[in-house]
Amino acid sequence: MGHRVLVVDDDPTVSDVVRRYLEQDGCEVRLAADGADGLAAIAAQRPDLVVLDLMMPGIDGLEVCRRLRRQLPDLPVIMLTALGEEADRVLGLEVGADDYVTKPFSPRELVLRIRSVLRRTAGHPPSPAAPAKLVDAELTVDVTRRLAGLNGAALSLTGREFDLLVFLMRHPGRPWSRAELLDKVWGWQFGDQSTVTVHIRRLREKVEKDPAEPHRIRTVWGVGYRYDPVAGGAQP
Repeated sequence: MGHRVLVVDDDPTVSDVVRRYLEQDGCEVRLAADGADGLAAIAAQRPDLVVLDLMMPGIDGLEVCRRLRRQLPDLPVIMLTALGEEADRVLGLEVGADDYVTKPFSPRELVLRIRSVLRRTAGHPPSPAAPAKLVDAELTVDVTRRLAGLNGAALSLTGREFDLLVFLMRHPGRPWSRAELLDKVWGWQFGDQSTVTVHIRRLREKVEKDPAEPHRIRTVWGVGYRYDPVAGGAQP
């Protein structure tokens, strides 16, 4: 892979196992034992992705993620959460984590999740059949450069939020179930569908004039979600 990954976890056993698996996969890995060290490591050298434990003494994973989203909104973050703590997983997604893995976890699963996130945030050019730029009234998306704007101002989107917006804009008028979006956007054949719900909510807060009354990203009751362009159709 050749990517730089920072692992922030106060459990040295977990950190060492994750490091060994990532290095076997070709990653350059740095370790941080707590949130403060993690933030300092990111300031010294920006990684390509951060693996971030939720529960740590001092500055916990949620606060680290909040600060990263204010400073580096496009930096991919995978959160490590305790098994069965759904509220914590949802909260991690709400503060901007791109993905999560529950403890105890398979290191190979974590490597696959990291691959998936990095692949989708690498900025590969679209296929010839797919437009490189999408426009819906005042909403613009440059797919190749992974930039989005609304009313001339840049939108601060996480990697997953950007991918979700692009996918929906490229398929207007078609309702998608949460399971389908997990497959198409996250690359998951199965998983916690609340991940989609949280990302839809966050995306609405950024692209809708009134997130409580969305006009672009509509809920199709009993099915899922649909993108309705306000300009009559997203144009390349």
